[in-house]
Amino acid sequence: MNATTGKPVHLAVYDTLADWETGHATAQLARSGHEIRTVGPATAPVRSIGGLRVQLDLALEDLRPEDSALLILPGADLWDTSDDLAPFARTARAFLDAGVPVAAICGATAGLAREGLLDDRDHTSAVSFYLAATGYAGGARYVEADAVTDGALITAGPTEPVAFAREILRLLGVYEGEVLDAWYRLFHDSDAAAYGVLEKAGAL
Repeated sequence: MNATTGKPVHLAVYDTLADWETGHATAQLARSGHEIRTVGPATAPVRSIGGLRVQLDLALEDLRPEDSALLILPGADLWDTSDDLAPFARTARAFLDAGVPVAAICGATAGLAREGLLDDRDHTSAVSFYLAATGYAGGARYVEADAVTDGALITAGPTEPVAFAREILRLLGVYEGEVLDAWYRLFHDSDAAAYGVLEKAGAL
């Protein structure tokens, strides 16, 4: 999965979405040639936790795995306060069944847990007991890490947007090796030495 597929990356957006969790990923993907398309419950605008009004490109019912390079599921209050976002978890199942990657962060990991998608895959989230509260059967596969990739599934907790982006960039082949490591060190650790690596690689 990489930019040569020509397929867009789909970013799920819904009311109360956590603005800060996907910006590193979508910005770097867009700068690397990926089209980013927003998908929501319908086509009406939604409003983020930060008050941003987001216009939708398409409704969830019109999204097909074969038309996408990746589905990104951000966190949102609605993951834990209602069943409104359950259709997004069901769509994630369809994506994974079709071999198309899914990246979930924060509350979206709980949505995937409720859907049974974390029972047999290594994963992480905010904390283990947050997912345990969903009643899922995947506790033994929980990993204490900033972000985890298992096959076509990426998971991360709400405080790790840079690690989340790192795994997405790796999975889609945007960066690899020392360039990927340098990108992470620059944006996560403010490591000035990493800038030179990225500049030399033309990755800025």
